[in-house]
Amino acid sequence: MRLSIIVPALNEARNLPDVIDETRRLGESEIVVVDGGSEDDTWDRAASADVRVRSPRGRAAQMNAGADAATGDVLLFLHADCRLHRRAFEAVRTTMAAGFVGGCFPMTIEAPGWGYRLVENSVNFRTRMWFWAYGDQGFFVTRETFNRLQGFPDVPLMEDVVFAERLRRTRRWVVANAPIRVSARRWERYGLWTQTLRNLTLITKYRLGVPPERLSAYYSDEPR
Repeated sequence: MRLSIIVPALNEARNLPDVIDETRRLGESEIVVVDGGSEDDTWDRAASADVRVRSPRGRAAQMNAGADAATGDVLLFLHADCRLHRRAFEAVRTTMAAGFVGGCFPMTIEAPGWGYRLVENSVNFRTRMWFWAYGDQGFFVTRETFNRLQGFPDVPLMEDVVFAERLRRTRRWVVANAPIRVSARRWERYGLWTQTLRNLTLITKYRLGVPPERLSAYYSDEPR
């Protein structure tokens, strides 16, 4: 089983060398970096990846472009500010061998404090119960299933939520036993509870039928 790690990036020159190096140390894989039109040195700093791809801006477009360029049987989508557990590859291969077609990882936020523990525990509980997962939890999926689900939807926001809904309907998903480390930078930028409320507001409005195009206005200042 060949594993391709797809990293969508936009102005991530500071993070990319570390995420590539740390991922490389986990074992054999193909690392694909997809630059969405960065204004910094992201493209040059991605030179150590196996494949570099340019794409229009937007995580959905970037991840789909990365999937097209990748050669792996299993695709793992990793945000540039997240880090995989040392047993992540083993966990993916074990779950695939057991008959699952995709899944994600439980999250650990890289910041101290009971508030962060409460947020991550809530997210992990929700993910294990209903597979309500976000992209920073590292989706992985067989190429066959990814193609059958038609990849990530072409929307400016909530592409990860829509994809998780599609994957959940297969009834063959899993939350792998290898926590992914998630940067706390958005929580630190806006405040823990402000950002948490912001996330909950967005997901609630989406589930009430507000189109992602309207919701994207709330994230207009965020790199996508």
